[in-house]
Amino acid sequence: MKKTNSKTLRTITAAAVVLVVAVGFVTNLGIGTVSAPGIWDISVLCPLGALGTMLASKMMVPRAIVSLVVMVLLIAVFARAFCGWMCPVPLVQKLRGLFAKHTPAENGKDGGQAGDGAAVDGAKPLSASEAAALKASCSKGGEGGCASCASKRGAAPDARHFVLGGALLSTAVFGFPVFCLVCPIGLTFATILLVINLFAHGDVTWSIIVVPALLIAEVLLFKKWCHKLCPLSAFMSLIAKANKTFVPTIDDSKCLETSKGAACGVCGRACGEGIDPRHPQLSEAAWSECTKCRACVDACPTGAIAMPLLPRKRGRSSEPVALPVDSGGSAAETATEASEADALRS
Repeated sequence: MKKTNSKTLRTITAAAVVLVVAVGFVTNLGIGTVSAPGIWDISVLCPLGALGTMLASKMMVPRAIVSLVVMVLLIAVFARAFCGWMCPVPLVQKLRGLFAKHTPAENGKDGGQAGDGAAVDGAKPLSASEAAALKASCSKGGEGGCASCASKRGAAPDARHFVLGGALLSTAVFGFPVFCLVCPIGLTFATILLVINLFAHGDVTWSIIVVPALLIAEVLLFKKWCHKLCPLSAFMSLIAKANKTFVPTIDDSKCLETSKGAACGVCGRACGEGIDPRHPQLSEAAWSECTKCRACVDACPTGAIAMPLLPRKRGRSSEPVALPVDSGGSAAETATEASEADALRS
């Protein structure tokens, strides 16, 4: 059965959002933008915009408070899904790929899905060193843990959080949301509006050059904007620590590593955020960075990963995995590897 291509669906969704906003600009429907969606006099603000509004005015603005509460609730339920499905920045960043040269090897990559058949049919057993390395899991915060957890993106304050603090501080000092001047989300919709005004009303200003140029510069110069600099991403990752819904869940009875004792790792390589659903202790990022993009779901060669509304217990293999005897290894070594793989599953 052919898997759903979530990558294409995400692109279509983000493009549809941009199109709807553009139509709203042309028809004056008053639907706002992604930064302030709504209809006529009813709208909600971007959480940074809501905080900025109150800091700039030095007042508790009811609309900003309501917007902030609504956004916090949405982030608690959907985590950073906005980044994966609605944000126009990844869509704009795709333009950079039009001018990049791709090697044949890169062209053959498909989010870890290429060669899935080989991953199933020719799966290699976990080596003793791999099993030993994965056995010391700190994904549940056990005693001892591992030193890498503290350095995971999202587990502790990083550059994005300093940008977030700087954006809020500058707003309080200058009485104006300074970051909005360079926010790539706002610049994207500002560019669309400027182009519409240019062709519809003949408005020619320096903004038609400066705004798109600033957007292009951010896309080209800051390739890791979302991972390294975006304050909205930082804000959402803080709230997303409370997220318990739509979390990638692995069925151990289907997963190659637990059902066949085979090395795989396709789901971890497919994640653009650096999260390894099978081995969170080896991830580059914390679970709060998950954008619900479903890349890991699509990539899994055995369909072992799902994203249920509420978390559920992992399915477990009813029979222990018997690893094949290596012709160059002893029976004792094989038994050790088998016990280590069993420890990994637990």
